[in-house]
Amino acid sequence: MDLLEKAILNKKKNAPFYYKFFSLFSVVRAYNLIIVFIAQLLSAIFVFAPNKTLGRVLFDYKLWALYLATSAVIAAGYIINHFYDKGKDAINRPLKTQIDTFISQETKLKSYFLLNFIGFALGFVVSWRAALFIGVYIFLIWFYSHKLKRYPLTGLFGAAFLSILPFFAIFAYFKNFEEIIFVHASFLFFLLIIKELIKDLENLKGDMLFNYQTIVTYYGEYFTRLLITLVIVLSLLPIYFIIQYPEVGLMKYYFAFAVFGLTIVAVLVWFSKTNAHYVFLHNVIKIILLVGVFSLVLIDTSVIIDRIISEL
Repeated sequence: MDLLEKAILNKKKNAPFYYKFFSLFSVVRAYNLIIVFIAQLLSAIFVFAPNKTLGRVLFDYKLWALYLATSAVIAAGYIINHFYDKGKDAINRPLKTQIDTFISQETKLKSYFLLNFIGFALGFVVSWRAALFIGVYIFLIWFYSHKLKRYPLTGLFGAAFLSILPFFAIFAYFKNFEEIIFVHASFLFFLLIIKELIKDLENLKGDMLFNYQTIVTYYGEYFTRLLITLVIVLSLLPIYFIIQYPEVGLMKYYFAFAVFGLTIVAVLVWFSKTNAHYVFLHNVIKIILLVGVFSLVLIDTSVIIDRIISEL
């Protein structure tokens, strides 16, 4: 290590506390954690337990333990993912990488084990089955970051599958097996697949340099664009079935918005050539996902009003 590198490391070590706070905020992608937390809460209220009173859902301490457990494990997952991907992230996201280096690798690893321990312990607050689920989730995230994400199919489907599992935990807690939930889940899964494929196009340079065998590096950009278009077409199927349910209520307008956004992606992906283009498409999918989270409150508003009145 030369004198310049030592000077930079020493400067970062003695950086103000708020630098390190924002660095940790960036590493665990706290903005994503907040969205997932809100999505779980709204899903519990409007999707998984529509027949329970709001009080039973909002003041269920076991449910809150499940929210916090999955949030802790997801945060730990971002840390271990950062640990394995720091080389290619330095190529694909140089600014974020600089922000992330204000806290040491030792601190990141300690945080990783602490967050996983907290998540596992909170699982026992719910039940031993929940703790087992959390333990398996921790292992799957590590195995994905360590091995699976380096190969085309396991990297693609693994990322989407791991993103859905926190919602599966809420689904399993309420044991609600209504058909509409599975249709919603299939639409979400398609959106996540599209997001991961676009992200692969966005990260092509770093993935090639560090020998990650993604769909793009293995099958090429043309095939990836074709696959994105195909998945967008497939995503229209669950939308068609969802809007047939009267329980969807005003959320049908969200699905109209989603079709509009996905159409933009399907067209522009064929004309996108630069990283900036792929970042734009990635952000379009993120917006569709984000709007979808808050659109859950539009599900059968009359029933929600009745549930609020019943609490008074």
